[in-house]
Amino acid sequence: MGMTATEIETLIRDALPDAQVTITDLAGDGDHYSAHVVSATFAGKPRVAQHKLVYEALGGRMGGVLHALQLTTAVPN
Repeated sequence: MGMTATEIETLIRDALPDAQVTITDLAGDGDHYSAHVVSATFAGKPRVAQHKLVYEALGGRMGGVLHALQLTTAVPN
């Protein structure tokens, strides 16, 4: 069974409390999502480090409960 968008958003917000998170279910199957995450925590970090922070927030669910996540990150304007 996959995850809900709310579950993904909650995990990310728990790890990055200031984050603005937008989750989109790409296939309607609970396994394929896109996430746009904006957080001041990303300031000064390369994109790879930003993505790593988000994947760490998901606690190892990538590739298991959560099959695919198309991820974009940004620093607030």
